Amino acid sequence: MIRVLLAEDQGMMRGALALLLGLEDDIEIVAQVGNGDDIVPKALEARPDIALLDIELPGRSGLDAAADLRTRLPGCRVLILTTFGRPGYLRRAMEAGASGFLVKDGPVEDLAAAIRRVLAGERVIDPALAAAALSAGPNPLTQRERDVLSAAVDGATVADIAAKVHLSPATVRNYLSAAIGKTQTRNRMEAVRAARRNGWL
Repeated sequence: MIRVLLAEDQGMMRGALALLLGLEDDIEIVAQVGNGDDIVPKALEARPDIALLDIELPGRSGLDAAADLRTRLPGCRVLILTTFGRPGYLRRAMEAGASGFLVKDGPVEDLAAAIRRVLAGERVIDPALAAAALSAGPNPLTQRERDVLSAAVDGATVADIAAKVHLSPATVRNYLSAAIGKTQTRNRMEAVRAARRNGWL
């Protein structure tokens, strides 16, 4: 039997996935969690072969938990299953040691097959997302977006940034908005941190 830990914050989705995967002859759901903080402790207790993780969870993200599992429970392979098929997430998941990355809109038969393939040592990635990640390249930010984020590093106001980079405040807002979107963050300071973390600044 393939022992699976399931991390999904939506109770109905978690229950449905557990039920559907449990119908497979060779898959057993040994643990279910709805909070990212519970992933590693529950995995250490249940010792699953596969951790099936959502990305956006209350507490720690599935990506952070994946990185911890790689060091704390190296025998457990990670398969990311998310609504958010973003190239940046895929890149981060692979860096965290995930063996697979799928979006939730596929059939459950594909998920069961992916679990088996990951356990066999294969890497399973949604083909459309893999193509998008390759075409996105390593740095999604334009030079102007990098300039504006660099000027925002010390918490400068939009007016300060505009004066520093010789652009209008409206143009600066547009570049900041684009950079926030590309880095999948909530505000410009998070975008700065994300860009630095990824070596984009």
